Amino acid sequence: MLVKADQWKDYTCVDAGGGEKLEQWNGIILRRPDPQAIWPADSKNRLWKNADAVYHRSSKGGGEWEYRKKLPESWTVSYRDLTFKVSPTGFKHTGLFPEQAVNWDWMSGLIRSHKDENLRILNLFAYTGGATMACAAAGAAEVVHVDASKGMVAWAKENRDLSHLEDRTIRFIVDDCLKFVEREKRRGRTYHGILMDPPSYGRGPSGELWKLEKELPRLISACLDIFDDHGLFFLINGYTTGFSPIVLEDLMKATFTDLRTEGTISAGEVALPIESRDLYLPCGIYGRWQRND
Repeated sequence: MLVKADQWKDYTCVDAGGGEKLEQWNGIILRRPDPQAIWPADSKNRLWKNADAVYHRSSKGGGEWEYRKKLPESWTVSYRDLTFKVSPTGFKHTGLFPEQAVNWDWMSGLIRSHKDENLRILNLFAYTGGATMACAAAGAAEVVHVDASKGMVAWAKENRDLSHLEDRTIRFIVDDCLKFVEREKRRGRTYHGILMDPPSYGRGPSGELWKLEKELPRLISACLDIFDDHGLFFLINGYTTGFSPIVLEDLMKATFTDLRTEGTISAGEVALPIESRDLYLPCGIYGRWQRND
């Protein structure tokens, strides 16, 4: 199933095509690469030539931003009652994946309708905390935010403050996700909601090597060991090019053997609507398990 992040007011995917996307972030126009956008761009859209900043890839890897207008080092965008810091990084990212708003809404709805269950949520590969803040704002009793990058965890704390969630119970952890999950099992801690946004390739804070194809099944199995008997949801996001949603669906069906009759597994693609064109920009895949009430 295709799910669309179409409730933004501060963000718009203005156009996409020719291997790039053109975005409006609270009035600031950014142009950056996107390998999925292989169709032609709208040549009539003048913003392609008038973007405030353009990211250029380097043939040696990475790239850099060309600023055509003096921009603040960072600014904010809001989604519903949440506010996030946006800042262009050297790896073309901005600190926020706007397509994930559709998953924030899904989790928030479940949490709000089960507030009386004193829900504990675990967010792995949590980045700058969009999902963390959404779950906390929805009324989760505790959200545990785990990422291997100290810089991203510090950014997430800024997003907590911008969203005025200082009074919520959010634990920020800099750690290798699998090692943290294994320690939580030894501690006897469980979670009612688990979500993960694993990279295709990466390294932990102590140089631990992560390759999605090898490590994801192992991580899911470890997470199921700390998934509460009254667990509410489990979400896996994927960005690996070439992976079909069926891969996540089959992986969850094969590993959620004890939960197959207690909940429903679904999978699909996440997309952003492209303004003024009847097109959607694909932005990854998801696999979900949701308890049957």
